[in-house]
Order: sequence, then C-alpha cells, then structure tokens
Amino acid sequence: MTEHKERKINRLLRQLPEGLLVDAGWLEDNGFSRSLRSQYVDGGWLEQPARGVYRRPRGPLAWEQVVISLQAMLDLPVSVGGRTALEFQGYAHYLRQTQQDIHLYSATKLPGWLHKLPLKARFLTHNRSRFLPDTGLAGSGVSLSMTPDDYPALPGALRVMQWGEWKWPLVISSAERAFLELLDELPTRETFHDVDMIMEGLVNLSPRRLQPLLEQATSVKVKRLFLYFADRHRHQWAAHLNRDRITLGKGKRALVKGGRLDRTYNITIPEDMDALQ
Repeated sequence: MTEHKERKINRLLRQLPEGLLVDAGWLEDNGFSRSLRSQYVDGGWLEQPARGVYRRPRGPLAWEQVVISLQAMLDLPVSVGGRTALEFQGYAHYLRQTQQDIHLYSATKLPGWLHKLPLKARFLTHNRSRFLPDTGLAGSGVSLSMTPDDYPALPGALRVMQWGEWKWPLVISSAERAFLELLDELPTRETFHDVDMIMEGLVNLSPRRLQPLLEQATSVKVKRLFLYFADRHRHQWAAHLNRDRITLGKGKRALVKGGRLDRTYNITIPEDMDALQ
C-alpha cells in the first residue's frame, strides 16, 4: 500500500468509528472517492449493509447504531420517540410486540436506505412537528466525543442518553414527550390496555416538562387522552398541572367503535376499561 493510501485509510479509521454508518455522500465529502470505496469494501475495511451505505465492520448491526449514525455522523434532525423511547428508558420493555418497531421522529425526510438495512427491527418514521412545535434543531446537536457533562439541554423535552460500550450519545424523547407521542398512535398502532399499563408506571413524570408540552400540543385527542389516563392513575405529579391553560377543544372524539363515552373528556373508550383497574 502506498504512503498516500495508508494516510487515507488511517484517516478513515479516525473519522468513522467501528459499527457506525455513513452514506456515499459523506465519504465523498471527506475525500473518499468511489474507486477508493470499492477498494475498501474489497479489502474488508468497509462493508455495505445496503446500497450506498457503508460502515466499518463490527458485529451485527443494531438499530441504536443506525440512529446514532443519523444523528452524530450525518447530522440529521431525528430523535427516538414514542413507545421506543419509553422502552429505552425502562417503562415499556415488559410489553411484548410481534415485531419490534423503532419509532423515529424527524423534521425532515429520512434516507430511503433506512428501510433496507439488514435488521429484524422495523423503522417507523413520524413528522416530529405533527402535533408538537418543531424543536428548531438543524441537526441532532450531539457529537460522539461528548461526555454527559457536555450534553446540551435540548428544546421540546428531548434529552440525550448514553448507549453501548463506547457510551455514545443518543437523542431521545423524554418520558413526558414520549408518552404524548405514544397517545398519538392510539388506537391505530397502540391499545388502551398497553397505554394504561405504561401510564401506571409513570410515577415520576415532571409537571415542569409536561405543562408546556400540553399547552403547545395541537392534538385535542392526545391532550384529552393524556388527562383521562392521568385522572385514572392519580399520580402525584398530575395535581401540579395547570389544566386551565390546556385547551381541549369542543365536541366529541369517537376513538373506539362501539365504546362508551367518557363524559369528562368527551372521548369514547373501550367498554372494559373499568375492568383493567
């Protein structure tokens, strides 16, 4: 190998951590041409888990590596949310799914190769600002070199957590935001039973984080459901919410076919909800 090629490969080893993904555009921008990429693949320095996507080999690909790559390597405004964020923080891991869905929230369209990677998990992408204000983040706001002391205070009740043996930063919805995102999936992808079980365990939510989220949320369905479940479980934090500042709209919301009407929040709920208590 020539000295020039050795310098190139050493730079690749410094810039691209083992196991993380980058696309052809990233490699091109960093001086690795198409012919070099082919040589690195042939030589085993790189592998292609999907067309136009590369990584330095290190064991099976995990969904967390993919998301960290999107955030820290490709600087995309994406965060883990909904049920996935709750599971990651230990609130819903005991609820079984027939297939592991990874819920990602972004202010921009994510690359198509995301859905072609060799993973057992399936990525489901959502518009981050569909019912909550856009966080205003141009990118993820994190870098791999950060330590917990360096983690930024992110807007919109997002947070940074560590993952893996290298303790890489992962941008994720706080439990408060994640539960509202979960409610948005009810009843199409989530069930009242699972949501009820998750809320039962949310004994330490922060009213300080919840209040602005509930005031800013544009989904009447999500806000009514949240207050319904909060009343149902009577957690101490619920008493500290200023409900007068939460607009709940007018009229009824038929969420369940053949359900019964909860007259406090004008939403239909399953007939058997009382039996779950």
